Amino acid sequence: MGASWLDQYSILFWRGLKERKHDYFSWLRITQVLATATILGLLWWQSGSNDPQKLEDQAGLLFFIAVFWGFFPVFTAVFTFPQERAMLSKERAVDMYSLSAYFVARTTSDLPLDLILPVLFLLVVYFMAGLRMTVGSFLLTVVTVFLCIIAAQGLGLAIGATLMDLKRATTLASVTVMTFMLAGGYFVKDVPTFISWLRYLSFNYHTYKLLLKVQYEHITHSINGVSIDKGYKEVGVLAAMVVGYRLLAYLSLRRMKLHPGA
Repeated sequence: MGASWLDQYSILFWRGLKERKHDYFSWLRITQVLATATILGLLWWQSGSNDPQKLEDQAGLLFFIAVFWGFFPVFTAVFTFPQERAMLSKERAVDMYSLSAYFVARTTSDLPLDLILPVLFLLVVYFMAGLRMTVGSFLLTVVTVFLCIIAAQGLGLAIGATLMDLKRATTLASVTVMTFMLAGGYFVKDVPTFISWLRYLSFNYHTYKLLLKVQYEHITHSINGVSIDKGYKEVGVLAAMVVGYRLLAYLSLRRMKLHPGA
């Protein structure tokens, strides 16, 4: 393994980008995202208002966005390491690259691809639904959705790397995503105290609160029983999830002991 860490990372990054761009931008996937955005835009057509009571319906759209862009990344990422295990074992056995270079390249090569479809989605649904019409609000909505995506993606990577079995990984991912969705603050307002801590583990909950802040902070201090805060805590928690889940995934791969050293 004569190449430097940066050279290994660069080669693996561009290899990953070339391999996955066709999956990300298949006509089926683009059609799915744009069709969903159009249906949502029609259902919530020009639903914007300065009346907090009228905005309660539109808050449902924001929650759906938080769930939709939390669901897809988990079930895309959960397949990553189980599917690449054979290739990774073979290439690591001959010491082609370090595990850390592979892991960082594998997780960062998805980021440019992860941003494009959500932007297309929001360009359709944002203006059809009549969400807050300022450039800053639109950009903050994009950033919030992107933060949700990479946090959810981290969870999928962690589950896949820890279990390394597609059937068990998808089962655990399904239960986890469903739990996070139910605890996300929209379906159940008065959660029993002994289980209320679940919502703080839910990226749907934190994303939903940030979207409410971006859209309605100038109108009201709460929507559907969810308080609108400054947003720093939610950003901090999502950022911690982005790093923490990926660290767990990396440690799980190291535990496999594909080759000494990382």
